[in-house]
Amino acid sequence: MDFKDYYSALGVARDASDDDIRKAYRKLARKYHPDVSKEADADAKMRDINEARDVLQDKEKRAAYDQLADHVARGGSPDGGFRQPPPGWDQGFEFKRGPSAGPADHADFSEFFSSIFGNRGGMGGAPGGPRAAYRERGEDHHAAIEIALEDALHGAERQISLRAQEIDEHGRPRLVERTLDVKIPAGVRPGQYIRLAGQGLPGHGGEPAGDLYLEVRIAPHKLYRIEGHDLYMTLPVTPTEAALGAHVTVPTPAGGQVDVTIPKGARGGMKLRIKERGLPGKTPGHLYLLLEIALPPADSDALRDAYEQLAKAAPFNPRQHLGA
Repeated sequence: MDFKDYYSALGVARDASDDDIRKAYRKLARKYHPDVSKEADADAKMRDINEARDVLQDKEKRAAYDQLADHVARGGSPDGGFRQPPPGWDQGFEFKRGPSAGPADHADFSEFFSSIFGNRGGMGGAPGGPRAAYRERGEDHHAAIEIALEDALHGAERQISLRAQEIDEHGRPRLVERTLDVKIPAGVRPGQYIRLAGQGLPGHGGEPAGDLYLEVRIAPHKLYRIEGHDLYMTLPVTPTEAALGAHVTVPTPAGGQVDVTIPKGARGGMKLRIKERGLPGKTPGHLYLLLEIALPPADSDALRDAYEQLAKAAPFNPRQHLGA
């Protein structure tokens, strides 16, 4: 799908104020509203205009959209379009939605809009009337953070910086940043939430502030990947170790090493389990080793001769099952 330029759709500049956006929308709505317009594409135009206004008049949506637009402008999408938001596009940015909220219904908007804001819409404000006339708990905020695997294994206390958007005295959006101390529990998994009570928006009429929910993402690790509570590691072994069996030493995620027995006749892709060496928890995960046969390079006369002798001593056709 193509990237949609919402500023161009309304004919406003990137730094347009809320008032600029309202005026541009009203002007275009008078021209393209289906009830009054004679333009053949009035319906489509009006949908584009409504969509652009919905994003640019909501400060959280606008800031997230601006980040995405910057990514595209830097060449993040060579053909000018993309299938889904780039990884981490929303990381470290606060939204006015808690994790329990369901996806908003954006059936009237484009696929581009829904792919970005489909689970972040519905950021409605407070009930009508003066702010002092009602009591309401503050809204929850939601943000994504990335942690190291080691922090998920051992637990940690970290300082994180989050960005949010506010409107300045001139009605223009600006990014503000705050720093929070976060306690990361041992055993936290990707997709789980850390709740910081009272760190959402302030309440009204004496009601408490909302909470901040941090969605945990774990940074890629050079050795391990995560599946649920379990960790997986690719373990290279030589053809000799795989054929004859061997004892090898491997590192463990939590630190230290463990001796592992490679069974005789091991095959590439075979999975070995080391119990309870995955993510900690009430039911600890396991560490799985995926065997990979690593062939010595035939880069010397001695090694080439060894390969030739092996071929003579052990004629073997690994493609026999193909019928060739």
